[in-house]
Amino acid sequence: MTMQFTVSDVLPATPDEVYAAWLDSDGHTKMTGSPAHVSADVGRKFDAWDGYISGENLELERGRRIVQSWRGASYKDSDGDSQIEVIFEAVEGGTKITLTHTDVPDDQGSHETGWSTHYFEPMKSFFGKDD
Repeated sequence: MTMQFTVSDVLPATPDEVYAAWLDSDGHTKMTGSPAHVSADVGRKFDAWDGYISGENLELERGRRIVQSWRGASYKDSDGDSQIEVIFEAVEGGTKITLTHTDVPDDQGSHETGWSTHYFEPMKSFFGKDD
């Protein structure tokens, strides 16, 4: 069995800035605080959190939407990949980021809080900095 959930937050940056950082190895590493190797090309594989997460870019709409297959190192061999869809929407104060995570193995329930802890909170700090 699998589950799905949606989480969202507002980041102090433009949709283009958040999208670009998500799909750039240096930007992704800086915004999460953990090593990542990513690409802005459909069909390219990625890894994040020092290899704990891996997947592939499935659909990309610049500044608007990212769809990726997604797999945590704690998934069992028998588990299929999950999928994330990340939507970026300009709002007052920055970007509303809405992430829907589907096909998550039932025993991986911590993913929902993990998105806030390991992505949204560090991203707010990263984008809130004056460069």
